[in-house]
Amino acid sequence: MEGPTPLHQRSRTSPELSFVTSALGANLETLPPAIYPVPMSARPQSPLSTRLASYLLRNPLIYLYTGTLGTISLFAGFLDPNGRIQHNLARLWSWLILHAASSPLTVIGLDRLDLSQPAIYAANHSSALDIPVLYVGLPFQFRILAKLELFRLPFLGWHLRRSGQIPIDRTDARASLRSLSAASQTVKNGMPLVVFPEGGRCTDGHLQPFLGGIFYAAIKAQVPIIPMAIVGTFESLPMNSYVIHPTPFRLVIGDPIPTTGLVSRDMEALSSRVHRSIAELFYAHSSLTPPTANISGNVSDAPRSPVVG
Repeated sequence: MEGPTPLHQRSRTSPELSFVTSALGANLETLPPAIYPVPMSARPQSPLSTRLASYLLRNPLIYLYTGTLGTISLFAGFLDPNGRIQHNLARLWSWLILHAASSPLTVIGLDRLDLSQPAIYAANHSSALDIPVLYVGLPFQFRILAKLELFRLPFLGWHLRRSGQIPIDRTDARASLRSLSAASQTVKNGMPLVVFPEGGRCTDGHLQPFLGGIFYAAIKAQVPIIPMAIVGTFESLPMNSYVIHPTPFRLVIGDPIPTTGLVSRDMEALSSRVHRSIAELFYAHSSLTPPTANISGNVSDAPRSPVVG
């Protein structure tokens, strides 16, 4: 087995609308959840020196990089119809953030990618640092399917809109269907798409159940899904924290999962397969102990409210 590769590199009765409403969790129904018995005390502890370094150095640098490059990206968007310049600015922003966080990145499995074919890249989501990891770690231009709230933020939201990223509003089923159709068309047109199937950041570092909408888009586009595990970002910057803990990061890329020939009724099976693949990649490289639940996440039939953080 190869070792790590260091990075140098319609109507109310519409069945389709009803399907997407359920897939997105608009009625608080998602795929069966897993129960993760991990106490919140597992969150990283912050000594005084780490807090001071974050408040006085790392966070101000990140705000500076975001404001400066976000403004440049906004103006570059008027001269950059294909998004190439803005994507490179996002990669520079991400590289600067990882350096500010003192968190080196190692990418494993780049040799598994066939860059001649479009695909949907699915990753776990546990930290605000996940997006910089993806921009630095993936050596090609892509688009992100992201929650609508991010598009309302200054600088970051401006960049997302001008660079062609795709917003999704899970509170509006019709708008969500339009976003998923746009995502499907984007990848059909040859532009890779990056998604977080959990729907938001986790609070305990573990992989959460998936929302189903993106699997609808993948099946509609008939493109493979590339499972990826992001390791170390939760330990560095968990949700609702502003203290960055310098931590080595890993982006682990798995084997493509085909969708050719699948139809909408195969969505749950596809979701379970992708969940299982990402979980295997994640726990093989993480210091976290796999939960006692089934690794596919299919434990309980109780509904789970979608993660929106």
